[in-house]
Amino acid sequence: MLPPSSRELTLRGVILGTLITVIFTAANVYLGLKIGLTFASSIPATIISMVVLRILGNSSILENNLVQTQASAAGTLSCVFAALPSLIMVGYWHEFPYFQTLLLTLAGGMTGVVFTIPLRRALVSRSTLPYPEGKACAEILKASSPEGDAQNLRALIQGSTVSALVAFLTGGLRILSDGFTLAGSIGASAFRLSGSFSLALLGTGYLVGLAGGIAMLIGVVLAWGVLVPYLGHLYPNAHPLTEASGLWLHKVRFIGAGVIAIAALWTLISLAKPVMRGIREALIGTGSSTQDPTDTDLPPRLINGLAILLAITLAGLFTHFLWPVMAHDTALITLVLLGIGTCFIIGFLVASACGYMAGIIGSSSSPISGIGIIAIILITLMMTFLEHTGLLTAAQRPIAIGFGLFILSAITASAAISNDNLQDLKTGQLVGATPWRQEVALLIGCVAGAFIIPWVLQTLYQAYGFANAPLPHAGMHPDQVLAAPQPALMSAIATGIMNHTLDWKMLEIGAGIGIALVLADLGLRKKSLALPPLAVGLGLYLPPEVSVTITVGAILGHILRHHAQEKGTMIASGFIVGESIIGVVIAAIAGGTGNPDALALPIPTTMQPWLGTIAFTIVILWFVKTLRQKETRSS
Repeated sequence: MLPPSSRELTLRGVILGTLITVIFTAANVYLGLKIGLTFASSIPATIISMVVLRILGNSSILENNLVQTQASAAGTLSCVFAALPSLIMVGYWHEFPYFQTLLLTLAGGMTGVVFTIPLRRALVSRSTLPYPEGKACAEILKASSPEGDAQNLRALIQGSTVSALVAFLTGGLRILSDGFTLAGSIGASAFRLSGSFSLALLGTGYLVGLAGGIAMLIGVVLAWGVLVPYLGHLYPNAHPLTEASGLWLHKVRFIGAGVIAIAALWTLISLAKPVMRGIREALIGTGSSTQDPTDTDLPPRLINGLAILLAITLAGLFTHFLWPVMAHDTALITLVLLGIGTCFIIGFLVASACGYMAGIIGSSSSPISGIGIIAIILITLMMTFLEHTGLLTAAQRPIAIGFGLFILSAITASAAISNDNLQDLKTGQLVGATPWRQEVALLIGCVAGAFIIPWVLQTLYQAYGFANAPLPHAGMHPDQVLAAPQPALMSAIATGIMNHTLDWKMLEIGAGIGIALVLADLGLRKKSLALPPLAVGLGLYLPPEVSVTITVGAILGHILRHHAQEKGTMIASGFIVGESIIGVVIAAIAGGTGNPDALALPIPTTMQPWLGTIAFTIVILWFVKTLRQKETRSS
């Protein structure tokens, strides 16, 4: 038997990770289709594996880390919910074919793992990105290990307990409101400031740092203080406050997507040298002879072989998709080659952008749907070009739309995995894990997630149905359907581009703003300042309550940076832990009962905002007082 200190990739760990996968995947797919949001699975997986492995005995921090790596990868793969249902919405599919969905999800997820191998060196080993959730996981692992600091463990438990209690009162019992909104209007122009009372977001902001938080706040001010009011003036409505949400959702978010596209492109250009060096080291073998086990990836020959196998699998899937509906000629071959090239070229660029954003704000807040918008636009534009060349006809537009969404599903899986895996690899770096063993666990996680996802999607569709899609059974109540907001948006964009009905103005405006932000950042860096364009784009694109609360946490972290830093990090990590675990519990209850309000108490809605504000303020004051008391006692 291996001594506890050397246990890392074990059979029992793989089995445990697979069992956790089933729970997290089902919960995430349900939440994603219900409200368009998911929870980060790394931290709950860490806690669950820690408890189970301690009961089994002879566990180690490295084995625990490998379990959470595998489980979080599989749970994150559920983000294909943002693309796959769109095939039903456009009428191309009428159900989720099991093996086709399984293989597409598996191949897409595994390409994400392959992409993260060279990106690990560029974005983790040789990067100063904060990776807030990755650091939080590492702190949990360290504090819970036999060698962990008892004071740090107590601080983690304190933060987790407070956060879990607030999250249960908010999302479970519905005693506290989940945020605040201040709104007003001048003529047809509406102004709004929203914030969340999420302690997980507060903890994320604390770990992110001031520059990213302020940049996100600038994005919020630009969105809700300038763009929404201006658009309200251009498109006057009798109810400006009600219309403001629609203007942000259908116009300003597209501006944000344009900013993200330019900022992501600039980020990739800036990272070109380290990324190319990482690709060379990972795929060719340069620099891979290091004897340091904490910096050793899978062998280049294995990576290259896996990449070829994935390309063959995708080629088979794309051919199977097109074979019944297209002539077996040059057009079919061209589309298959286009699909493979898109998955590996655009997929790698998307994975890089998602990984970078996860490094800034964490994987749970990274806008996969925003990157999906950019990807589906590029894919559909290529389809439009093929129509102009004569390879496709106007009558084949429905086929092109369906195939574009099929490709998007693979890229979404790849982006989601890259988004989460780099967090896991950061955690591994901080606890001394072996990268190649983590990469094996990530591949196993993709297999486990891919087997359960088709069944979950089919079950939910048959039980509830999706908005903007035909109901699977007669007599189903339309009010019970799952909103599935991301798939509806992707299908609308693909259809709009192919039918030449999409409004490009907002994306063009966003691209212009993105270029201006890149130039501003370059100028500020000469004065030792920074304005990260990608963070501003996130502030435009994400719901304002997310960005505002992250900013509050970032400012709080800056103010308290000289007060008991280690304990502050542990409490902030605990904030993320507690809310994440309660999120899993509430999601399980909602999925089991079919009622997201199963635990809600009959509290007057007028009291909830006041109670939520009071609770959030008390937690912040407690946090500040706890850290300052620690410093006083130390001195």
